[in-house]
Amino acid sequence: MDTRGQGWHRDGWRYLNARSARALAVMRDRGPSQVQFWLLALLIGIGAGFAAVGFRLGIGWIQRAIYGADDLTMASTAVSLPAWIVILSPILGGLAVGLILHHFTADGRVRGVSDVIEGAALEGGRVEIRAGLASAVASLITLGTGGSSGREGPVVHLAGVISTAVARRIKASPITGRDLLGCAVAGAVAASFNAPIAGALFAHEVVLRHFAIHAFAPIAIAAVAGTVINRSQFGGITEFDLSQGTDLAFYVELPAFMILGLLCALVAAAMMSAVFRADQAASHVMSRTGLPRWLRPAIAGALLGLIATQFPHIIGVGYETTAAALSGQIGFWGAVIFAGVKALAVAITLGGRMGGGIFSPALVMGSLTGLAFGIVATGLLPDVSGNVNLYALAGMGAVGAAVLGAPISTAMIVFEMTGDWQTGIAVMTAVSLSSALASRLVHRSFFLTQLENRDVHVAEGPQVWLPQKMRITAVSRGLEDDGAPPQAVLVEMVRKGRALTDGMRLHEALAEFERTGAAFLPVIRPPDTEETDKTEPELTAIVYHVDALRALNQALAETAAEEHG
Repeated sequence: MDTRGQGWHRDGWRYLNARSARALAVMRDRGPSQVQFWLLALLIGIGAGFAAVGFRLGIGWIQRAIYGADDLTMASTAVSLPAWIVILSPILGGLAVGLILHHFTADGRVRGVSDVIEGAALEGGRVEIRAGLASAVASLITLGTGGSSGREGPVVHLAGVISTAVARRIKASPITGRDLLGCAVAGAVAASFNAPIAGALFAHEVVLRHFAIHAFAPIAIAAVAGTVINRSQFGGITEFDLSQGTDLAFYVELPAFMILGLLCALVAAAMMSAVFRADQAASHVMSRTGLPRWLRPAIAGALLGLIATQFPHIIGVGYETTAAALSGQIGFWGAVIFAGVKALAVAITLGGRMGGGIFSPALVMGSLTGLAFGIVATGLLPDVSGNVNLYALAGMGAVGAAVLGAPISTAMIVFEMTGDWQTGIAVMTAVSLSSALASRLVHRSFFLTQLENRDVHVAEGPQVWLPQKMRITAVSRGLEDDGAPPQAVLVEMVRKGRALTDGMRLHEALAEFERTGAAFLPVIRPPDTEETDKTEPELTAIVYHVDALRALNQALAETAAEEHG
């Protein structure tokens, strides 16, 4: 028996393992080199692509097992199903979702795009892994059993879980962590929509909220990787086929698309408001009745099941309804009624905390709104109007852009999903006006409004959220520091209520400096009456106003360098 070959293989594996360990150690200590980072971007894009495709296939598998149809044939198939299946499925799905979220999240809330934005801004590109995985499973069950929401939000957060695991493994810096998160988001969005350009733009525009040159290449690599994974499974076909064509009587018809854009902004704002009001109402009811929080999704599922017996188009993502609207197969009153019922179903699903995203429902709402408007517009001026499906296409982009607060990437998603690049003027006209008006009606987007409701002020920019992120311990000096004031002076300041509390954030300290006009403030630790007999607060440190301002200025400079680097 020749043992030389076995010895060579053992030595070879040991050599490769040693090289890998040394490379990982260097990456941890110094950060990844450019080549290493591009390789990580490729791997993360592939992982995000598989996550997106697997999530989509999982939804289809559950839907076929329960309803005998997938999302592209759901509305036409569910009509013939027994009512008890349509009603019971979302109830059981909601019950499963409620139990999952109750046991694996602290607040019973599904994680989504807003949490990814928060992770990019405040957590160095990290998101919650345990809650994120639970949210992905919950959203998969929701969409498979009859929930009325989208698949893109859960997929984006699931991709963020992948990048977070990598960032923790290599101990990535906040800048590297954010770039890795951007790569994951780009790969997931590209794989979800078969849209590599839109995936890359979405990561910059929505999640990172800047277009840094240093991040563009790896994010583009990840987006391409995600797209390849999608096309290896589904082929290179577009999501929607506009076989009837989308002719535009350019100059004469553009005012109609301007009006459509303004209308879509109102529709988007109403849809978002309905979701937030439904969430508040459901929280109020659960609090007043004392019902356990894990029942909330099941109650929402019961309401959805009752609606679905009459309007099965609300089940799932809703791409069959979108395709019918884009091809002009729905009449005016059908489009209006379907849009109203869809908005109600989305509000119940998300307000009931069943899981899923908002973007796909926004596309459904936009296509129905645009179709209804187009039927009226082309009916009034038939001699100078194009096809109604062009209005549905523009409406789809306009409502989606208003909801996301991302006109560039949304317009690109519409173009790549339909393969129709000849309608850019009409779509961009509606998208731009819709985004401009909607940003005045909400906190710039659905996701940023969600964060505002949780008292996370990302929309105002780094000058607002950076001080909220930084703790005063980072700028504190010891009581024995050279030049420190006498302790008697500090005690007198505490007695007069001029002090900071241990654990405060920098924005609270700056507000206290502004109120008191002091050059320095003592830091105290309040007494814990349960564990000690002390009744007086304990002096722990000193914070100087100049140190706080210097730290904020340095953080702002680093953020600006990242955004423009």
